[in-house]
Amino acid sequence: MFMDSAIQSVFFNDKNRSAKMKLFFAALFPLFTLLALGIDSVSFKEIYFDGREVTNILAIIYFSFFFWFSDSYLRKLMFVMVFLSYIGELIFCTLLEMYHYRTAVIPLYVPFGHAIVYASGYVYAHTKWAVSNDNLLKKYFAAGFALLFLSVGIFLNDMFSLIFGVFFFLLLKRKKWQNLYYFIAVCVIFIELAGTFFQCWKWVPKTFGLIAATNPPMGAVFFYAGGDVLLVKIVGFWEKRNHQSLNN
Repeated sequence: MFMDSAIQSVFFNDKNRSAKMKLFFAALFPLFTLLALGIDSVSFKEIYFDGREVTNILAIIYFSFFFWFSDSYLRKLMFVMVFLSYIGELIFCTLLEMYHYRTAVIPLYVPFGHAIVYASGYVYAHTKWAVSNDNLLKKYFAAGFALLFLSVGIFLNDMFSLIFGVFFFLLLKRKKWQNLYYFIAVCVIFIELAGTFFQCWKWVPKTFGLIAATNPPMGAVFFYAGGDVLLVKIVGFWEKRNHQSLNN
């Protein structure tokens, strides 16, 4: 009986410690983003040296620690996201040329960065505060994003965000307005603003040569959200296969 209680206590403490570390890395996300992208910036290169490799190493290390302290499900999401985001980069950057990086090559840190963005939004969405204020947050998020898309569309002529902002809301409606996608979208907007500010990448002024867009367009969150939906389906299928294997 004593041994069982001791084991449960150790398990609970380890689980609690992991939860705190996940929150720590998620909370550190904005600062890490500014540091990593600042080192890869054009200005850093002009003043010091090309910091791309440093940023690559920092992103992989940060991802590794975040991954290590995550639970099994989040680990699967992060792992798959690395590969899924690289495919997305090949489609949207290389094939469709919706944006381009400061070099011709897609940086190594980008797929790991996407996984960090997703994991951070995931952790935020599953905090006690977010869960307990779920309904209220849905209202504020919906109003805030609607105002954002309309503002950039009207004042900055960002037709891209107006169009894909509508698709973003349609997608969220299908996902029952889960705050998870809003939290991830906030992280996406932050990293997009930081990346374009430091000139790590730049969105083209006319997507597909037709749709006017700012740099960065806020409507880009739709493509991230679409990728997130696909990610959850892939991991869900993975877990289902694992469960079937264990039962056989």
